[in-house]
Amino acid sequence: MDRAFALKGSRKLLNAWAFYDWANSVYSLVIASAIFPIYYGALFRMADIDTVAVFGMSIARAPLISYVTAAAFVVIALITPLLSGIADYLGNKKVFMKFFCYLGGASCMGLYWFSLEHIYLGLVCYFLGLVGFWVSFAINNSYLPDIAYPEQQDGVSARGFSLGYVGSVILLLANLAMVLQPETFGIADTPEQPAEVLAMRYSFVSVGLWWIGFSQYTFYHLPKGYRREGSRSRIIFNGFRELQSVWNQLTQNRRLKRYLGAFFVYSMAVQTIMLIAAYFGEEEIAWGSDSERTTGLIVSILVIQVVAIAGATLTARASRSFGNISTLIVINALWLVICVYAYTVVSPTEFYIAAGCVGMVMGGIQALSRSTYSKFLPETTDTTSFFSFYDVTEKIGIIIGMVLFGAVSQANGTMRPAALVLGLFFALGIVLLVRVPRKK
Repeated sequence: MDRAFALKGSRKLLNAWAFYDWANSVYSLVIASAIFPIYYGALFRMADIDTVAVFGMSIARAPLISYVTAAAFVVIALITPLLSGIADYLGNKKVFMKFFCYLGGASCMGLYWFSLEHIYLGLVCYFLGLVGFWVSFAINNSYLPDIAYPEQQDGVSARGFSLGYVGSVILLLANLAMVLQPETFGIADTPEQPAEVLAMRYSFVSVGLWWIGFSQYTFYHLPKGYRREGSRSRIIFNGFRELQSVWNQLTQNRRLKRYLGAFFVYSMAVQTIMLIAAYFGEEEIAWGSDSERTTGLIVSILVIQVVAIAGATLTARASRSFGNISTLIVINALWLVICVYAYTVVSPTEFYIAAGCVGMVMGGIQALSRSTYSKFLPETTDTTSFFSFYDVTEKIGIIIGMVLFGAVSQANGTMRPAALVLGLFFALGIVLLVRVPRKK
């Protein structure tokens, strides 16, 4: 039963919505960015191999995870608008959100059994974890107009970001302590693997428990959903019809259409880098010992997280002084330089420098891209459909970027040339941004 007292705009409801970031952000930091990439690489190093036989072929570790990630985003891009159309008409968004939250959390716990001997089971858990995170996250975002008035939405979104950052860093630090000092937590070496690697497996379980456990507060207060008025016919493909409607409207808005083209190109590179940065650091950097590799990679991720906050603030100030498009052009140029620099990075110190640079431009380009898109929207339109189109565009870019990255890495036996290829997308992004009209 819905909580009748959790009224739209109430502090209790807004806090409950924002708290889902506290619950699920541990996935994006601990699983996607930090611990899992280290564990994944450790499996191959312990087995003293660089490739694995899977899907009827021999695939190197980095391209393999790139292809599985791309496949997951194909599913995400297809089912998100599908579920959006169904939920809007049936009024049961929370049911779908719960399902994908629990799917993602259970899949994180399933990574405990990820091994090269059971590679298919492990890849399925990794795949379903991605799907569970991104689909539940999209559904939670769609609740924002339902639970907050327009003047409250910026504030509650920022609150969610802050909660997610704090929660994910807390759990990451706890897991880091467990990985670096496993004996303190009663974790000992086994004949199959060292205590450090076993601690990483326990960290996957902690993410699933954290995600599912803390989400209960959000689910307790969020409404079931609001049924859309009107006909109930053809509800399954309603989300796709809305995307088609947005595509048709783009032909009448040259500025928005050109901006979306530029966004598609450079976002493809940005999202790919964010997803593979830890794998690049794990495989391509000369860390020395395994413990130095583990510590160095996690420190690098924390550097990116901290610097990203400052980067987002500086980017916002720059956009007010120089305009959104001019600022985006400069940020794309900085990304291009980072990609060229990444090709040459070998030592841990060089990687820390690269991580700091990525953090400075990562948060800024994401926040500014979305706000620029919002400013370019037509004045009288269904903004929900336009942002759904924006999200699908981003996901398609991730699919192309991850497949391209995997193919280039597989062909060259190293990820370094792929960094240069991603740099070309930033160069093209600059060209396309220059073509965006500054006025309507």
